[in-house]
Amino acid sequence: MDSPSTTPRRSARIQKLSPPSTPSTTNGPPSTPSKMPKMAARRSPFMPTYLEAILLSIYPTTLVAGSLFAVLDPVARAAPYNTTTQSHYANTAPSYFAKKSNVFNIFFVKQGWAWVTSSYLFFLFTHPSAGPVGSLAVTPKRTRGLLRYGIVTLWWIFVTQWFFGPPIIDRGFLLTGGQCDLVELADEGKLEMDNTRQFVTSVACKAIGGKWKGGHDISGHVFLLVLGSMFIFEEVLHVVTNSTRSKEERTILMSDGAVKSAEVEAERVTPEVSGQWTLGAKTMLGVAALSLYMLLMTAAYFHTWFEKLTGLLVAMSGIFVVYFLPRAVPALRQLIGMPGV
Repeated sequence: MDSPSTTPRRSARIQKLSPPSTPSTTNGPPSTPSKMPKMAARRSPFMPTYLEAILLSIYPTTLVAGSLFAVLDPVARAAPYNTTTQSHYANTAPSYFAKKSNVFNIFFVKQGWAWVTSSYLFFLFTHPSAGPVGSLAVTPKRTRGLLRYGIVTLWWIFVTQWFFGPPIIDRGFLLTGGQCDLVELADEGKLEMDNTRQFVTSVACKAIGGKWKGGHDISGHVFLLVLGSMFIFEEVLHVVTNSTRSKEERTILMSDGAVKSAEVEAERVTPEVSGQWTLGAKTMLGVAALSLYMLLMTAAYFHTWFEKLTGLLVAMSGIFVVYFLPRAVPALRQLIGMPGV
């Protein structure tokens, strides 16, 4: 007979060597299987990626920083300001960049869409992910890229150049009570100016020596610089960061209602090809960087807070339609595609 002191140790060894018992399926209820961990819900297609969120935050931050500089800088605060033109007088401007005649304004900002266009075409036809390098062959990716560029360009035309008559900026100015300051003289018969030229555009007003005043003037500079630079960032960064180490997941809404990664529709391109920092990519990013700097100068020396805000919002509405809406609309996505996919 075993002594009481050895029995527990022997029982413990027996239990350790014995296989675990299986619950009976006949004498009791079946065991409940352990719950599998739930998959994390995918981000909404309308939500920006982390990189996009940073880029989108740069624009309001730049506008706020420039506006605060104009308020806090004693030189800028002391310089006389023309509320009609929303700019400083040239002879007392607090900075070279506060003059409308500065070389960057004349040759870069005022020709901004030409810079965006030329740099994008250079990138599109020289990056290996879009088609054969050195060839003007029209590939599906190049076609969809040109369609995206065409829509963004059409928005630029509608807002700043023509919208079935006056552009949206001028229509908004007139609707908020603005007009050419020569209209009153024309109404009084002191000036020859027919009704068409009185109300069409700010360009027509300035062409006869008038000034466009009285209404809300959406900042065309802010609109152009934001639209152009964000277009560049969307087109370039989703391509050159398309590698296994640095790419971010964009989500899309499928025809059956499922939300999946955009990679399910991506063409098979090696990261070594799509992730190349070509001269075209660097040129585009250079244009975007200069655009951001000129946006800061615009924020510091030109326009009111509200005019800069509306310029930002109008630009972002075009970016949303081309780069975020297709993620949730399969038919539109099939037509214009997505950069880097």
